[in-house]
Amino acid sequence: MTTFLGINLFALFGQLLVGLINGSFYALLSLGLAIIFGLLKIINFAQGAMYMLGAFFAWMALSYFGMNYWVALIVVPLVVGFLGILMERFLVRPIAHEDHLYSLLLTFGVALMLQGVFTHVYGSSGLAYAIPEALQGGTKLPFMYLPNYRAWIIVASIVVCGATWWLVEKTRLGAYLRAGTENPQLMQAFGINVPLIVTLTFGFGVALAGFAGVMAAPVYSVSPEMGSNLLIVVFAIVVIGGMGSIGGAILTGLAMGVIEGLTKYLYPEASTTVIFLVMVIVLLLKPAGLFGKEA
Repeated sequence: MTTFLGINLFALFGQLLVGLINGSFYALLSLGLAIIFGLLKIINFAQGAMYMLGAFFAWMALSYFGMNYWVALIVVPLVVGFLGILMERFLVRPIAHEDHLYSLLLTFGVALMLQGVFTHVYGSSGLAYAIPEALQGGTKLPFMYLPNYRAWIIVASIVVCGATWWLVEKTRLGAYLRAGTENPQLMQAFGINVPLIVTLTFGFGVALAGFAGVMAAPVYSVSPEMGSNLLIVVFAIVVIGGMGSIGGAILTGLAMGVIEGLTKYLYPEASTTVIFLVMVIVLLLKPAGLFGKEA
């Protein structure tokens, strides 16, 4: 049976799969934002640009150096994370103690600059990146066809997000990160290099965006606008989950992707606004977000 109570199951599960894939990217990008804001109190509006850089660097590594997808999946996030370290050290740190608006405007300017440079060099039409051979094809399930690469995106995103949550919330290193940002003077008195922790944390949050960009390259067209198209949605998801909530960013990102996919099937006209509608409702009922703590 392909229909149940008038519902086309192939179409429904297809849209839910698309929503879960989008949710996987939402979760990775939201997680990076939540780490940077939750631990460092920095609003990084360049996160979408770093996602775009991840996709472009993967394409450039393949086109110019013959680097395959699996190597790029490791190397590119490290390169993007290193760029994030440089950005934090030389651009963000001098204004770290100013109002949050300063970091927002600065990182927004960096995002616009990067997008402009790549648009000038590569144009805005988009570039193709082939799915790695090992992940081509798919599996036929009872109500849908599941492409192998889409399944890989979901699994990889959940594993990376889960490992990051465990690292931040359950390990001694995570305790140092949280303590170093809440009481830096005390941590420095114990010999902990707090500025280094801050820099590496910012770089790690940015590297997550680069990782998402590499995974997105074979699915979406690699273009300078791909990051800006996601950024506002990702910020809305972070607000829904609770600013700075690591677990909230992951769960909300995945959930909002599924809700978006379900809306595309039931009422397509509302699919582009449903996340913002949820954000408004959540803020009215719980201003700190679903998983956030009241100030």
